[in-house]
Amino acid sequence: MLNKEKLNNLTGEIWKSAERLRGKFKAYEYQSVVLPIIVIRRIECVLIEWRQSKREEIQNKRSDIQDDALETMVKQLELKHHIYNKTNWTLKKVTEEDPTLLEDNFRAYINGFSENIQDIIDHFDYRAVIGKMKKNGRLSPILNQYATEKLGPEHLSNLEMGYVYEELLRRFSEQSGEEAGEHFTPREVIRLMVELLDVQIDNRHVSIYDPACGTGGMLSVAKEHMLDTAKNEDERKRRDDLITLHGHELQPQNYAICQADMLIKNDTHAQICFGNSLIPHRPDNEEPGDQLASANDKFDYMLSNPPFGVTWGGKDGYETEAKKYSDTRYKAGMPRSNDGALLFLQTMLAKMKPQEDGGSRIAIVFNGSPLSNGDCGSGESEIRRWILENDWLDAIVMLPDQLFYNTGIFTYVWLLTNNKPASHEDKVMLIDARKQFDKEPKSFGNKRNRILESHRQWIEEQYRNGWNDDYQNDKVKIFKTKDFAYHKVSVVFWQTDENDKPAIVTESYDKAFTSANIKKEQDFYDSELSFEVTLNWQGNVRTVSFELQPDDSFTKIYDSKVKGAFSDKISGISKKFDTAKERNKAIKEFIKAVDVIAVKYTHRHYIKDDEYIPYGTDITSFLEQEVKKAIIRWSDSPQLGYEFLPNKYFYEYQEPRLASSLLEEFWALEEKAEAILKNLGGTLHK
Repeated sequence: MLNKEKLNNLTGEIWKSAERLRGKFKAYEYQSVVLPIIVIRRIECVLIEWRQSKREEIQNKRSDIQDDALETMVKQLELKHHIYNKTNWTLKKVTEEDPTLLEDNFRAYINGFSENIQDIIDHFDYRAVIGKMKKNGRLSPILNQYATEKLGPEHLSNLEMGYVYEELLRRFSEQSGEEAGEHFTPREVIRLMVELLDVQIDNRHVSIYDPACGTGGMLSVAKEHMLDTAKNEDERKRRDDLITLHGHELQPQNYAICQADMLIKNDTHAQICFGNSLIPHRPDNEEPGDQLASANDKFDYMLSNPPFGVTWGGKDGYETEAKKYSDTRYKAGMPRSNDGALLFLQTMLAKMKPQEDGGSRIAIVFNGSPLSNGDCGSGESEIRRWILENDWLDAIVMLPDQLFYNTGIFTYVWLLTNNKPASHEDKVMLIDARKQFDKEPKSFGNKRNRILESHRQWIEEQYRNGWNDDYQNDKVKIFKTKDFAYHKVSVVFWQTDENDKPAIVTESYDKAFTSANIKKEQDFYDSELSFEVTLNWQGNVRTVSFELQPDDSFTKIYDSKVKGAFSDKISGISKKFDTAKERNKAIKEFIKAVDVIAVKYTHRHYIKDDEYIPYGTDITSFLEQEVKKAIIRWSDSPQLGYEFLPNKYFYEYQEPRLASSLLEEFWALEEKAEAILKNLGGTLHK
């Protein structure tokens, strides 16, 4: 099983090396620097391990062999291996030599690899990249970071390494798309969002806002669509004057393109700000922030496709600045530091017009994370709770996958408003539009599907008509806001043994044997605990046993047992002191000096688990039915959790495939794997 946390941590560390290239390399060049060095280091780790095994193999046969002769023999064998390096360099050795020769030595090192590795390096065009790294002062930091990175098979399996590669490629692709102007929302998705917003002009000023406007595509398409629906040229001109566009963009290149686009179109009403819309704007701050945060900066309609999975916390983010809004716009909660999507939504909600002024409508594109990421009480869950308990969420549209240029994942359009019609109050509509697409005639990156006019009309029809009680469509479902709520109940139950009797277990106590930890055990088990403790004082090993009741003092009983076990030693020490105070102090010091070698303890086999129980369910009855063990105690979380599980709501049962069909496919894949490994000099079976 993949340890996702471990792999994500590694990916995060590797990603930091890419971020160090910022300012010296274009974003789309990051992968040309980082991915090759990862591959080289992994190959090096394989070779280092292989060399060590050969050394041991030779030494087992020839124990008298000298080091120089041993290394020569290993190198000769390596040159016959399916991968090799003719030099004696490693990345670590390269970084430890004369810094003025770093580039020459590194080039010599990569030139020493076998031809099959040279082919990989050539396809990375890495030799050209090395020169640019040297010129921009990034060669030494990158090599030093990866010189000792644990990337070998003994630390990361091929499956795990594949996960790391894929995650890095996703990040590189996303980053490249943003900075190269390729990360933009398909026009058919923008048009769908605009039509779902149901923008009303009515000869009044209409403001539209995007907190992450990129090159301005979403704002421009939104306005163009509203102009195109004008009945005549006079109405078009009037709308052009009435509609104002507002946005923020953090990337300077995107900001410049957006501004240029607005100038070319002579949109004199547009207000595009350079800065991070998620943090306060202060003139003395190095990074410009939200310049549309005054009490007057409220907007009629807001739409956005904020970047997915962008880190906003930690030293590489802007957490300190963002938290200055923790008592205002982010008062509901703050999401995890590696995904700021819900910060954009909170920013938009903070800019809604009051209901008495007509309120506001919002359409925002999310991936699946904001739907359910975060446990009960987490920032994400609290944000969802805040939105639903204020009854702002109107609908969620589940879009087809592979609609976007740099990601193939499923996406979701959230519709929100603080001015719901009476028929929508305390309700949320979910629309399953995942099958509403046509294949692109030609793929554009990850974009292989498209939404046609007929699909858009179908979605709009579901949204308009789905609120009617008599409307029939299994792709549209109406929920009460509390239908998304759940209790997180912490339950402790008594596990049973093979005879279905309450179990008692004896096991090693692996935690620190301190009074604080033992007090936690007393509180948790709330029953008798038996201990067997092996002690050592200056080579004198003794074992003591004792029992603790829930209210007993561990320190008092344990100290007494230590004194009894080492009474002969303590007696000798006590004789050296004249007063009781001095003797007591010496005894306390003695007890502290006694080492605990091992601890075993016997206790009831209690299990602590969390149960997630739908709101409105009787908790006691649920636990009795689901746990089916002797429940010791349970406690509900102080607040409700909230999550959306659209796949569950629209689940369609599919007949499982026949076992014979699966076996046939398995054997075919195994034959294919055998053929690949054979070409690489390996084998699938030992």
